[in-house]
Amino acid sequence: MLNKKLNVPVGLINSSWGGTLIETWISEMGIKNFDWVKLPEKKPVEKLSQQTPTVLFNAMISPLVGYGIRGVIWYQSESNREDPVGYKKLLSGLVQDWRRMWNIGDFPFYYIQIAPYNSGKVGVNSAYLPEAQFKVSSALPNVAMASIMDIGEEFNVHPANKKIESQRLALLALENTYGIKGIQSGSPILKDIKIVDSVASLTFSNAPNGLTSYNKQLGNFEVAGDDRKFYPAKAFITKNGVDISSSMVKIPVAVRYAFKEFVIGDLFGLNGDPVSSFRTDDWE
Repeated sequence: MLNKKLNVPVGLINSSWGGTLIETWISEMGIKNFDWVKLPEKKPVEKLSQQTPTVLFNAMISPLVGYGIRGVIWYQSESNREDPVGYKKLLSGLVQDWRRMWNIGDFPFYYIQIAPYNSGKVGVNSAYLPEAQFKVSSALPNVAMASIMDIGEEFNVHPANKKIESQRLALLALENTYGIKGIQSGSPILKDIKIVDSVASLTFSNAPNGLTSYNKQLGNFEVAGDDRKFYPAKAFITKNGVDISSSMVKIPVAVRYAFKEFVIGDLFGLNGDPVSSFRTDDWE
């Protein structure tokens, strides 16, 4: 897509290893910022696993440092799904670590959000990891995330539809890196919540043309009151956003969207990008 639109050759350096922790892709200097990550003892002939912190950075990223690059695309997180709090810090640390290594400024760093997936583990809610990924994209400059809430597969952590994932990354690059006019990339982002009587009204940024469910009933919203119990909610797209209510909650306090182990997203921007799972509360 980039080649066709920009009319210049585009190269990709594929430096990847499946099923790895993010810790192994960060340099030794960078990993020292995270005191819970233990570096291996240095021994002359020690055989190290690909899951050992810093190992894949040393072998597969460090040799590339200094090579002329325009940006990075990243697709990883399933191995860290049980530690969303740590992952948020580590992903931010990785971006800053690589930018420091290359020393060419805040180059673009775009990544794919982990897809909804049923891990089968009782009491686990993997929605906390996509939330952590989203927070990084809104906290660092020149970082963006492509949501794939709509193409997850319940029992396969690796969705088959890689084409649409790639297209969403390419559109982020075309709009934000190359400044191509007429492109609106990325998903709508929750901007504000207002409570009036029994209705919670949500507004969104990055949705200049509005929202759509493609004529389907919205089924992924939940609402809670002071008791912190969430109930399925009725949701309707309005001119400015989405209105949510439930007969079980007289005075809403918090709203969650698609915040479960596995869902298929049903709320989109008119550019076709799905809204990421989100919550308005910070309850544990």
